[in-house]
Amino acid sequence: MNTAIQAALDHAVQSLQAEGVLPSDWNNSAHLTRTKDRTHGDFASNIAMIGAKAAGMKPRDLAEKILAHLPEVADINKADIAGPGFINFFLNADQRFTVLDQIQAQKDQFGQSNANAEKRIQVEFVSANPTSSLHVGHGRGAAYGMTVANLLEATGAKVDREYYVNDAGRQMDILATSTYLRYLELTGQTLVFPKNAYQGDYVKEIAQSVIEKDGNAHVRDVVDVYKDVPEDVQFAAELDADGNKVVLSGDKEKHIDGLIFNAQNLLSEGYRVFHQAALEAILDDIKDDLGEFGVTFNQWFSEDSLTVKIDEALQMLDQRGFLYEKEGNIWFKSTEFGDEKDRVVKRRNGQTTYFASDIAYHLNKLQRGYTDIVDIWGSDHHGYIARVKAAIDALGYDSKKLTVLLVQFVSLWRGGEMIQMSSRSGQFVTLRDLRKEVGNDAARFYYVMRKSEQHIDFDLDLAVSQSKDNAVYYIQYAYARVNRMVDIKAPEKNIPFARDQLANYNASLLTLEAETEILAKLAAYPEILIRAANSYEPHQIGNYLKELAALFHGWYNLDDAKVLDDQNIPLSQARLLLSINVQQVLKNGLTLLGVSAPYEM
Repeated sequence: MNTAIQAALDHAVQSLQAEGVLPSDWNNSAHLTRTKDRTHGDFASNIAMIGAKAAGMKPRDLAEKILAHLPEVADINKADIAGPGFINFFLNADQRFTVLDQIQAQKDQFGQSNANAEKRIQVEFVSANPTSSLHVGHGRGAAYGMTVANLLEATGAKVDREYYVNDAGRQMDILATSTYLRYLELTGQTLVFPKNAYQGDYVKEIAQSVIEKDGNAHVRDVVDVYKDVPEDVQFAAELDADGNKVVLSGDKEKHIDGLIFNAQNLLSEGYRVFHQAALEAILDDIKDDLGEFGVTFNQWFSEDSLTVKIDEALQMLDQRGFLYEKEGNIWFKSTEFGDEKDRVVKRRNGQTTYFASDIAYHLNKLQRGYTDIVDIWGSDHHGYIARVKAAIDALGYDSKKLTVLLVQFVSLWRGGEMIQMSSRSGQFVTLRDLRKEVGNDAARFYYVMRKSEQHIDFDLDLAVSQSKDNAVYYIQYAYARVNRMVDIKAPEKNIPFARDQLANYNASLLTLEAETEILAKLAAYPEILIRAANSYEPHQIGNYLKELAALFHGWYNLDDAKVLDDQNIPLSQARLLLSINVQQVLKNGLTLLGVSAPYEM
């Protein structure tokens, strides 16, 4: 119906342009939305307020001219002007029931559209370093990214989900060396484990797997491993006034780098054994974890595969005049594209930087022909946005193709206290821990119930509570309640109702204001879905489902809305019909969020 109204408004604008009331080049950017207050009609448009300046008249005067040129629209009872110039549209009484026919005809596809059918979109998300199990922060990126991809697909886009595997670089070397040091310990050598190494027990498990496969083949004297390595950091026994450790001597970064260097030289090709053992073990763990969480990818893209692409990207930038040498380093002129400073892409030792890999990776994405590229990063990567967009423009592509969505941190709370987390020490709370405690449904739902750039305080106690305060439980209970009504209570009251014979029931008997509100809410779902997809805001779907569930529960509990009345079977059947349609839309929305719709609670 909103499409028909919008077409009528467009016709009125064209007529006014032909008469010279509106300029011929005026761009209609007005919005047509469903009203929140039913006294204001079913739809409202701000077109007169948007166009008033261009027309050189008051909004209400322009609104009157628009109404005068508005063609007749079937199923519109009336249109009037309200407030400063809103145009409100009122549907015919019978029109509100058509949504039930639409839901029953489309079922699981109700709400889906072709709004983004022309788009081919890549959504890259999670992309956590494969150096440990995923923690709860990664879980938010996983839930958010998967749901954004689901929404885009539901609006017709062709979507590829991708995980960028950081299998090259220093962090993987730290993990590989940490594994090797644990290997030496397990084979009988004594050493002081570095403070900047990965501490978790999982490192010992990986080292043990190497022993089971290769035995002592990679054992070297620990003295040689630590030879000429800078001292590890030494802390004072007491903290400073701010509670921080006081460094007495040493450098933990130089210490671990020295150990990496020695391990690589002592082991030669054998070093790759520890690198790959750690990578494969943790990547397999990540894939299992995400799979159990309902998060899947079309492709796992290896950073290590970018060697040739890095050379190609730097050559392109050099040919276009955007690289220069200074103090032995090769720099990218990112300031010419709005970045705060130029960036090093190759160091004087010949090694390329992480940023060079980012440039190559995005060149690869662009060459794959996507109309839109969506990167979902942790909020700590905010500073990378300008430089990556600068590189895209410098390569000759349009950086507007790239949208970067930042996901803020997550704090876990239990019993009113925040749980402390740390990754390098191994004392973090994993995504698997969270899922085990609250379940996939609560985790998927609450992870996306705020804008991605907003911090989340995840209340573990609330997530497992069976109350109306727990939104996911409240929504799922509404879905399950319909099954109980249809399959148990209706037969008990001898009210015949068949899910496959819904056309036999008379929806026009639904005359209560609460029922009209539910019908309007059902009809709004397709618009909400498009809006949520285009703004990358899954929480709009979550909020919609909460509101629909609240309307349903409130209606069910009304004294004058007795759903199952064996003294008025036709009305009871109509109300069961409404309930079945509410259930279908709840299921459709929950599915997009990756949340189950349980038969019973």
